[in-house]
Amino acid sequence: MAELRSSIFIDQLQPQTMCYMSSWMRGSLPRANMAAQIIEVAPGLDIEALTDIAIKHTGVKAGILVVERQFGYLEFHSRDTSAVKASASAVMDALGASAGDATRPKILGSKVITNIDHQHAFLINRNKLGSMIIAGDTLYTLEMQPASYAILAANEAEKAANIKVIDFRMIGANGRVYLAGSEADIPNARNAAENALQLLGAERE
Repeated sequence: MAELRSSIFIDQLQPQTMCYMSSWMRGSLPRANMAAQIIEVAPGLDIEALTDIAIKHTGVKAGILVVERQFGYLEFHSRDTSAVKASASAVMDALGASAGDATRPKILGSKVITNIDHQHAFLINRNKLGSMIIAGDTLYTLEMQPASYAILAANEAEKAANIKVIDFRMIGANGRVYLAGSEADIPNARNAAENALQLLGAERE
């Protein structure tokens, strides 16, 4: 039986989070404010059968299907929130699990760095896919397990504050989020991101 590592429902994809995810996804592209579901399982190959169930159950569109070394990832979305929830429920039934059975997130690291130096900004921008951080910005970084919770953290932070989504990595051993903004806005983003994880029972390492 597959291990359910995450079952994440997003009620409204925020514009930057959606655009960042769309920059590397290979499936159907979502639009801002669509509902989305992300599922992470182990072993990775089991995500194939779960994808079949999700997309056949309702009219949802699949954007991400990734089988990496240890874990499998599926993202699907729709303007019809009820369709997303119904497909997610069908997947849970197939797993014999509920969303509450998913691995609880663990916060591995959380840092705020004010007044970023221009050299530091340059180095970050060399490795990002999202917006650019510039000298003088405040940077917030968050690392967690399982990796897929990174999209939830980024999406909730964007809802709460006027920030830039620089990067988020939601596939692999650890998830990582990079957000930038003013020294006044970043604390609100940090609180929203970490509160979203804590509502799911997050622990700090």
